[in-house]
Amino acid sequence: MTVSVCVVAYNEEQVVGKLLSDIEKQKYPHQNMEVILIDSASTDGTKRVFEEFASKPHDFIRVQVLDNPNRVQAAGWNVAIANFKEDVMIRIDAHASIPVDFVQKQMECQESGELVTGGPRPTIVDSPTKWKETLWLAENSMFGSSIAPYRRESDRKYVKSMFHAAYRREVLEKVGGFREDLGRTEDNEFHYRIREAGYKLCYDPEIESYQHIRNSLSLMLKQKYGNGYWIGRTVYECPKCLSLYHFVPFAFVVGIVITTILTLCHLPLLGWLMWGAYWLLAFGMSLVSVIGQKKLRLTDLLLPGLFFLLHVTYGIGTVIGLLRIGGRNGK
Repeated sequence: MTVSVCVVAYNEEQVVGKLLSDIEKQKYPHQNMEVILIDSASTDGTKRVFEEFASKPHDFIRVQVLDNPNRVQAAGWNVAIANFKEDVMIRIDAHASIPVDFVQKQMECQESGELVTGGPRPTIVDSPTKWKETLWLAENSMFGSSIAPYRRESDRKYVKSMFHAAYRREVLEKVGGFREDLGRTEDNEFHYRIREAGYKLCYDPEIESYQHIRNSLSLMLKQKYGNGYWIGRTVYECPKCLSLYHFVPFAFVVGIVITTILTLCHLPLLGWLMWGAYWLLAFGMSLVSVIGQKKLRLTDLLLPGLFFLLHVTYGIGTVIGLLRIGGRNGK
């Protein structure tokens, strides 16, 4: 069985070379692998890195370097779907790393009879510092990121969505491509259509890949705001694509507003209960996050506050999205 390994990138010159090296090191027979690299009109040297990789001697079936003039990621994946030539297409984010057996594990799962496959995608840190490692703890915590079951399951099972997935050609031919008008929730909608078409998404814990976290708090908050914004916008487009856990930060922000109003009306009890429960959970989950660390960093003491910022930023994004304020990118 042959496979097309696809990467879509925008301004990832600094990191994409490592991912290309990962692809080059894959154990799966290269004579059964196509590589498709899609540049989304980058303003840095991303396309040059792609072209240099394609021009090197290699034993892949082929290496294609393609353009995504629309820039948005969903449009890039549609370019990949329109141009891949092999039996299976694998999607890999540009800001990611894959172990040497990643493609092999995907194809073993595919060859067992599954048509859509994937696995866990834990986060890792670029050029670790104490501050970045604390940000990683906040992002990696179930309290800081998501309780979505497909993020951290340890058993093979069927799920609603997944990262860095592989799709059999027949699935893509039946379901079609990604919606390009959904900025951050295109995966949710795409996988919803796949499930509605009668296919199952097989999560295999052996298929592991890694995502690099944002290297600063401002970038992390920008990401959370955008994620929340598109949750709000997607309510009007495909509410069945979403789960209740997507709206927990929104509920928290609404709770802040309601309890503040009640407190101003001299009814503070609900506010005391909500804030007491929240900070108890925030400090408790912070303690859980640092247990097992070799050394407690001073910056780890900021975890409760980081959780609060992540939740409020995500929740405000959802509010703005529900109000349909902002442009295509939620800005």
